[in-house]
Amino acid sequence: MLLDDSILNDLAILVVDDEPDIIETIEDELYMCFMHKANDFETACEYLSKYNYDIVILDIMGVNGFELLKRSVSKGLPTVMLTAHALTPDALKKSIQLGAVFFLPKETLPELRFFLEELVENKFMPSWMTFFERLGVYFNKYFGPNWKEKDQFFRDFEESLKLSESTKNEEDI
Repeated sequence: MLLDDSILNDLAILVVDDEPDIIETIEDELYMCFMHKANDFETACEYLSKYNYDIVILDIMGVNGFELLKRSVSKGLPTVMLTAHALTPDALKKSIQLGAVFFLPKETLPELRFFLEELVENKFMPSWMTFFERLGVYFNKYFGPNWKEKDQFFRDFEESLKLSESTKNEEDI
């Protein structure tokens, strides 16, 4: 496949998922990247100990994703959580608290490239505002209406995002 003009060209990415078809789908979506693939916790730990990555993409279930997230974040690696079975507000909250820069349901894999390109353009700063804007309807469908308002963590988190965004906009003026 020919490379396109994606900002993701030649980035080093670690993908960890226990489902080979998910890894294959990600590999197809991110064909322009250099990719290590692991389908278990031990292999992922080995890669994390030996290499540095521009982005790490972790499944939550089946590979002990939260423990891998801790290890990845401790190395300063921007880490995206990917899930199907752990698609809950608690998993989202834990991902945020442990330092993930993004949380993507596997159903939305066709949007992975878009989100990663935005993440790189934003110099790997967490894109949580974009996350809530782009995937809000999706999460309302799965978590129920007003799911953020029901949890103090999400209310506070969203408020801090709004404050951060308004401060950034004031600095840009």
